[in-house]
Amino acid sequence: MKKIQFFIAFLCILTTMLMQAKEYHVAKTGNDFNTGTKEAPFKTISKAAKIAQPGDVITVHEGVYREWVNPAYAGMNDLNRIVYQAAENENVWIKGSEEIKTWKKHKGTVWKVVINNTFFGEFNPYQEILYGDWVTKTYGRDHHLGEVYVNGKALYEIDSLSKVFLEKSLDRAEDTEGSKYKWYCESNQETTTIYANFQGKNPNQELVEINVRPTVFFPRKTGMDYITVRGFKMCQAATQWAPPTAEQEGLIGPNWSKGWIIENNLISDSKCSGIVIGKERASGQNLWKRDQKKHGTQREREVVFKALQLGWSKETIGSHIIRNNTIKDCEQGGIIGHLGCVFSEISGNHIYNINVKKQFDGWEIAGIKLHAAIDVLIKNNFIHDNHRGIWLDWQAQGARVSGNLLINNKDQDLFIEVNHGPMIIDNNILLSERGILNASQGTAFVNNLVAGNIHMRTALNRFTHYHFPHSTQVLGMMTVILGDDRFYNNIFAANNDTLEKDQYYGLNAYDNFPSATYQWKSPGGLNNFNEQKFPVFIDANLYLNKALPSKIETNYVENRTLNPEISLSKENDIYYLNITTDESFKNVQTKLATTALLGAAFQSETPFENPDGSPVTINEDYFGNKRATDTPFIGPFEDLKIGKNKIKVWGN
Repeated sequence: MKKIQFFIAFLCILTTMLMQAKEYHVAKTGNDFNTGTKEAPFKTISKAAKIAQPGDVITVHEGVYREWVNPAYAGMNDLNRIVYQAAENENVWIKGSEEIKTWKKHKGTVWKVVINNTFFGEFNPYQEILYGDWVTKTYGRDHHLGEVYVNGKALYEIDSLSKVFLEKSLDRAEDTEGSKYKWYCESNQETTTIYANFQGKNPNQELVEINVRPTVFFPRKTGMDYITVRGFKMCQAATQWAPPTAEQEGLIGPNWSKGWIIENNLISDSKCSGIVIGKERASGQNLWKRDQKKHGTQREREVVFKALQLGWSKETIGSHIIRNNTIKDCEQGGIIGHLGCVFSEISGNHIYNINVKKQFDGWEIAGIKLHAAIDVLIKNNFIHDNHRGIWLDWQAQGARVSGNLLINNKDQDLFIEVNHGPMIIDNNILLSERGILNASQGTAFVNNLVAGNIHMRTALNRFTHYHFPHSTQVLGMMTVILGDDRFYNNIFAANNDTLEKDQYYGLNAYDNFPSATYQWKSPGGLNNFNEQKFPVFIDANLYLNKALPSKIETNYVENRTLNPEISLSKENDIYYLNITTDESFKNVQTKLATTALLGAAFQSETPFENPDGSPVTINEDYFGNKRATDTPFIGPFEDLKIGKNKIKVWGN
């Protein structure tokens, strides 16, 4: 009876709240002294953000809004969110920049502008230096957080006025022609002067913008839960480098909150990171760089334990949904996170051109770079033409990487580093020359197509956390011993001519590992323990081109006569995978990967299972089609036909 009364009371409260929910409108023709109705809209999104309550919807109409949206209130739960949305079929921009129309010709094609520092307020990105733990290369110079854009395209900062005049490409830049457009700044107590080479353009007749805000949509306060951001175009933020040992601030992000939905947005031109679902400041702020006492890995271990003391848990942090966004032209990461990314879903995003200007480098650069990706689902994303594709670093326990398409990523498509497992990598298409870098243990690779090399890296004495199942609570810490991996039903097709150290064409990387039949026992003594290799479970894989099986695998098919002609083609914004098959694709004796087959990861003693603890069965392919239960087809596609295939893998 009490349960029924409680449920009725809850419904009454919920109904009352929904009846009181409001829709606020924002338009460039509005006024912040208006009431915020459609007939009398506000002028700024920030005005609506100051008053919106749980259940309210903020609809923003056509135009460019140059502001930092700082939500003052959180949603209450998944049914009582605060929703920020672009009006349907309207082009709504939120920018961290301001337009500059007061350029004066300096000399030749170089122009300059002198700006009073009061223009910037408390934050002048032309006085702020890119800084933080894990920055590895700045190429002998400082880099400011500011940027200059002409017609939406970023110019390249240089470290002297004389170099601005040099109309030659920069060595490392992917866009050789675009790197001819350069800028340089000088700033003192009163003014900031920017010089820019516009290559013959008159900047006062073009759209020229400069960064002035450190972010675009980011709450100053933590705990701003259950907010939805939908349908905007957001760009040009002067974001700081976001390592796992410092506050991680992006062009957009929840700032240590729970339950955000970021969907259907265009996110571009962040100095460092696009979407950040990571760490707050209180658990550490670049202590490695600042005091130079303890190594960054030790500081990172401390960050995890301090976060636990500050309440890091599934009940308070994470569980975000980031879906169907286009994220491009950011120089650190498309999506970055540490601790705050737990229990989240990242799906359907198009991520490209990450770190292509190559003006600085560091250990946190990728299309998706996450630490502590506990029970995170990364699914159906298209990630290409980046420095690196997906990088899961430390504590990716329970993570699943499924049905993603990756190509033309320079370092690797997938890097998994110092994780203890379990982690599932299934139904992915990995087409870059460098396919997988594995410096972890306890990972299951199932039904993938890997066209590149596999690179193994040891991680001795890298002590990292492992957790109680489906929890942030730390169960223990241990160094990473390679092995304890599973490979079932994959296609390996590496065909390039050069190999670097510790790279392999296939699973011959595991030739010297014990097989699944070996009963592993601890040898005693940490040094002896570090020298061990865990058993590896390898079965039912197909090897094409130069890809080689492991000596410990007994059930496989090796085809040295077929040229599979694997490629990705584009027609009218639709991408097709081209692959030629023969009867060998049917000859692999596969079986469905299940919890019963995969077992449990050694160190965490956690089964390969779903986030809710139920048994997992990998019975769907890249498209979500059901697989045959007895002998599923090899690789990501269940309905692959014999002969030439042209398969739509991305686009509408």
